Amino acid sequence: MSTPTERASNWLSAFASALARNDAAGAAALFDTESHWRDLVAFSWNLKTVDGRDAIAAMLKGTLDSTKPTNWKLDGEASEKDGITDAWFTFETVTARGRGHVRLKGDKAWTLLTTAQELKGFEEKKGRNRWRGTEHGVHKVRKNWLELKTEEEAALGYSKQPYVLIIGGGQGGIALGARLKRLGVPTIIVEKNERPGDSWRKRYKSLCLHDPVWYDHLPYLPFPDDWPVFSPKDKIGDWLESYVKIMELNYWTKSACKSAQYDPAKKEWTVEVLRDGKPVTLRPKQLVLATGQAGVPNMPDYPGMKDFKGTQRHSSQHPGGEDYTGRKCVVVGSNNSAHDIAADLWENGADVTMVQRSSTHVSRSESLMEVTTYPLWGEEALEKGITTEKADLIAASIPYKLLGEFQKPLYAEIKRRDADFYERLKKAGFMLDFGDDESGLFMKYVRRGSGYYIDVGASELICNGSIKLKQGKIERITPAGLKFADGSELPADLIVYATGYGSMNGWAAQLISKEVADKVGKCWGLGSDTTKDPGPWEGELRNMWKPTQQEGLWFHGGNLHQSRHYSQFLSLQLKARMEGLPTPVYGLQPVHHLS
Repeated sequence: MSTPTERASNWLSAFASALARNDAAGAAALFDTESHWRDLVAFSWNLKTVDGRDAIAAMLKGTLDSTKPTNWKLDGEASEKDGITDAWFTFETVTARGRGHVRLKGDKAWTLLTTAQELKGFEEKKGRNRWRGTEHGVHKVRKNWLELKTEEEAALGYSKQPYVLIIGGGQGGIALGARLKRLGVPTIIVEKNERPGDSWRKRYKSLCLHDPVWYDHLPYLPFPDDWPVFSPKDKIGDWLESYVKIMELNYWTKSACKSAQYDPAKKEWTVEVLRDGKPVTLRPKQLVLATGQAGVPNMPDYPGMKDFKGTQRHSSQHPGGEDYTGRKCVVVGSNNSAHDIAADLWENGADVTMVQRSSTHVSRSESLMEVTTYPLWGEEALEKGITTEKADLIAASIPYKLLGEFQKPLYAEIKRRDADFYERLKKAGFMLDFGDDESGLFMKYVRRGSGYYIDVGASELICNGSIKLKQGKIERITPAGLKFADGSELPADLIVYATGYGSMNGWAAQLISKEVADKVGKCWGLGSDTTKDPGPWEGELRNMWKPTQQEGLWFHGGNLHQSRHYSQFLSLQLKARMEGLPTPVYGLQPVHHLS
């Protein structure tokens, strides 16, 4: 009986041999009939998942000549659980050093992950290879670090053009900016606010991150080990501002991108920016929209809205409930923002009603963390040797095609342990779901980016009636409130529309053109054919962190975990292009949905 390490070693050796002799069919035969290969840049210069032997053979036929993979080595000992062998390995291609993971069923591969970790000859200046910081000796007219830094900042965007322009200076923009800085890619980050972190500071007072600290580290600079589990908005804002300074990012505040146009002959963008009231023309080769996972706010257009006598706003513009003590407030929507804002209004003494238009998944924060998050990102995981980087790769090793099945037992456990909580919510009239296929919160997040709430207290207010609940279709807005299709009316002094956001390509429509937005198509979603995620199956999140149908245009967004993890792969793609390395993209996604 062979050991897990022997099985993994034998498989890796056979796979390496097949690749060395350019035998795509032979390599594909080493996979199970139901199998999945997820490649992050290493083979495809794309984020690409292929399913089944035929698709695996096709990808190898399309990539082997340009990648010439070699030097496959097991990394540590393999393990086995429930008949599945798990193993880590390293490898190289012509241009990159990589790391990967394989799951074997018997002697056949079930899942394979391959990732590019660094580009040969263009490694980050770190560890033994770090910058010296000074030139020892005696030099006349010496310029110190501050003078050189000031000169660089003054030149970039004026006498010297950035190679990459990042629109949006939140966590996504600065995570990518930090990676590019380490790779020596001239980059400017454009942010409309006055200070880094203002996108957090300017939200309602009670806002906190719903994800825990272990999940939320930025690249290179983890939070201190006494950082709170859930970061308050102003604290995370200050951290982002400090990060920009420490990582020495070229970060333009009080700057707004007014327009962008691509010249295919010159292979560069012309971007008009208003920087602190003064126009600047930038000509980057690569344009990254890092405007968050969400796009333009979805503001509904109900009849009568212009005649409403009170105040109405989208949830993204809600400053807090301090001014609404004793007043009637209506929150339209029942997802995270809706619950947070309803609770904020209630804490400030408002009379609050939530309008629930469709069912919502709810997970209590404690249960969600204990069952789904802490096994990878938490103190116990760290004690087992699962670093942040390893946790990210473990999560990435599960292809989206299988992820729902991996998630179902976790949410079945949450449903079991919180049965009384869910019964009380239903008794209060709350429409509850666990996703179309019972796969829970994270699958809703990747499929549609909406439809869930992580309960940090608002659900109890619904259960006990402190936050009233109203369901039904809104027919119109009256001068005094809302009128529903059943004829009922709801008076309001304030209406907050927690009605979500459009696709990120909506920003491309605003900044570039509708034609370009339609050319790249919808961002986010998997094509799972579930609610708000129409097919066909894509296998990866649409347009995120990878080449799009518009040359030189990239999208970077998501939560802090995704910003940290996927910024690595986007930065490698951008660096390779700057250095003129061949980057033949395999499997550029077709466009099926425009928005």
